[in-house]
Amino acid sequence: MTLRPAVIELVVTDMAASVAFYRRLGLELPEDAGSAPHVEIDLGGLRLALDTVETIKSFDPGWTPPSGGHRAALAFECDSPADVDVSYRRLTDAGAVGHLKPFDAFWGQRYATVHDPDGTPIDLFAAQATSG
Repeated sequence: MTLRPAVIELVVTDMAASVAFYRRLGLELPEDAGSAPHVEIDLGGLRLALDTVETIKSFDPGWTPPSGGHRAALAFECDSPADVDVSYRRLTDAGAVGHLKPFDAFWGQRYATVHDPDGTPIDLFAAQATSG
């Protein structure tokens, strides 16, 4: 028996807001995704699923959201360090909560973090140019 990662699922409280946010990140979602209870996006061999709280509670009535901090984060690679700054500004200008403003990380990346509509951290990164 072989197990393979196939789906990353996020539980969302407002599907329309989440769909708009992930579209701004460049993900292609179906036209009617904002009103759907469940949406899947092909990430090229792995899928990202967005499910409303109501969908989760329909088969797990005792489900409650985690408290005390996030339990998952998603990271999006940008084409260049400058694109990290542009993406961060574009997302926060559209209403996303900025968590970490773009900075040059000691591990060699330009890095920033915004939160999706449910507070899930979304990291934006790009490799810094190396001198040599």
